[in-house]
Amino acid sequence: MIVFRYLIGEVFKSQLAVFLILITIILSQRFVKILADASEGELPGQLVLTLISLKLPQLAVLILPLAAFLGVLVAYSRIYAESEMTVLHATGISEWYVTRLTLILSLGMALAAGGLMMYLSPWAAEREYEIMAKADADSGLSTLLPGRFQQTSNEKAVVFVQDMNRDGTQLSRVFLAQSASADNLTGSVVYAETGAVAEDNNGAQRLVLSNGRRYAGSVDSPQFDVLEFGRYDIQIREQQVEQRRRKLSSLPTDQLLAIDTAEAKAEWHWRLAIPLSIPILMLLAVPLSRVNPRQGKFGKLLPALALFLGYYILLIVCRNLIENEKIPAWLGMWWIHAMALLLGVFLLLQSRAGYQRFAARLHGRGRRQHA
Repeated sequence: MIVFRYLIGEVFKSQLAVFLILITIILSQRFVKILADASEGELPGQLVLTLISLKLPQLAVLILPLAAFLGVLVAYSRIYAESEMTVLHATGISEWYVTRLTLILSLGMALAAGGLMMYLSPWAAEREYEIMAKADADSGLSTLLPGRFQQTSNEKAVVFVQDMNRDGTQLSRVFLAQSASADNLTGSVVYAETGAVAEDNNGAQRLVLSNGRRYAGSVDSPQFDVLEFGRYDIQIREQQVEQRRRKLSSLPTDQLLAIDTAEAKAEWHWRLAIPLSIPILMLLAVPLSRVNPRQGKFGKLLPALALFLGYYILLIVCRNLIENEKIPAWLGMWWIHAMALLLGVFLLLQSRAGYQRFAARLHGRGRRQHA
């Protein structure tokens, strides 16, 4: 029981450390991109944290297999490099026992990845589509930035605000230019000392200006009218929310299974592939972590990473082949999992005494035949 807790604890701590490092790096990149979009006025600043949180389950499910693989590799390689595994083997702890402990942990991680892949990740992707569609349909007043000319999303007005309060509801020195349309040839320019953003009962945003002037005139006439006002309300109606074409990754699993297309079948096999790959990868990591003390604990890191990349590149290529109906959907990605599983079993058997005797016999028989 002590050995069980020790090995499981070492592997889990390594996996958690790798996962946190990778998710921090990738989320930081996404955060910078979303923050840049918000600074350009393409989406409201209050949506930044919401979009980041929705990206978290989608990224976590892709990072989890790599974290599981590297966690086992780093933990066991350290134990081998510090000769702790040699001591464990001397006390009767075989590599097969270590493998069984690793597979027990891998089943729990596979279940967690399955829940993320089947339920939480599609929900987060669908929610992200809804938020982005709503932001595209917004009038643009919620994305106002001080000191910058910005066009509203309906492309009928340009707004400039010199300053605003922190929550963006109180504005100062507002400039608004409304363009002429095919139905109305009269354009206008409005300047106000102060302004405020408000919403009506229908959810449409209004710009309420105070103490200013309005200059209006026809585009084909040099004459224009000047109107001084104490209060001026402008309603810039929200565009109707457009339904973007959803990716199949945002569909709930039950709806995905009801679609009889090659793309839907490829997406279904991909959702199965991520959880299934975790036990296989952790099985592969056990024999790959065998290093000599002179090699160091990172002695086989590069070959192991190359094997991981090859495994996942094959899965991605197979997904594209299923989408393009190059291979039958019933075959799916099972053959790739089977190849990886057989490779893991082969690497494990290399350290077994029975396999070594069998290999020695084959080698001896081959030498006699050659002689």
